Amino acid sequence: MIEPAKIQVRFRDCDLMGHVNNAVYLSYFEQARMHYFEQLIGADWDYKKDGILLVKNEVTYLKPVLLHDIPKITLHLKELGNKSVTFGYELYVGDELRCTGSSKLVCFDFTTQQTVEVYPAMREAFQKLEK
Repeated sequence: MIEPAKIQVRFRDCDLMGHVNNAVYLSYFEQARMHYFEQLIGADWDYKKDGILLVKNEVTYLKPVLLHDIPKITLHLKELGNKSVTFGYELYVGDELRCTGSSKLVCFDFTTQQTVEVYPAMREAFQKLEK
């Protein structure tokens, strides 16, 4: 099992009310994805050769994250299609769920500029994230 991604809230992440700005959560999700990708497919994956593009994000804000909070994000597989993969996120502070979200990504060949089937190594790795 992969440990949740630990996120450091930076001062610049926060608005005047001391809450993490809504747009910053997408960066947190990206950090969590890369944390999980590194664990599942390795740090040496060649994204230029076997690319992946983000095509959709969704965020549901439940309760604010504050400057001194220490968020942790879990990632799970929501859907694995022929050319796409959708991940779900849960952001916790302690045991409290503060935010949920999802991201849809497609596999992409940058030389032909076209979508491609999910790479076999990714397919195998991502199936380990099924709930």
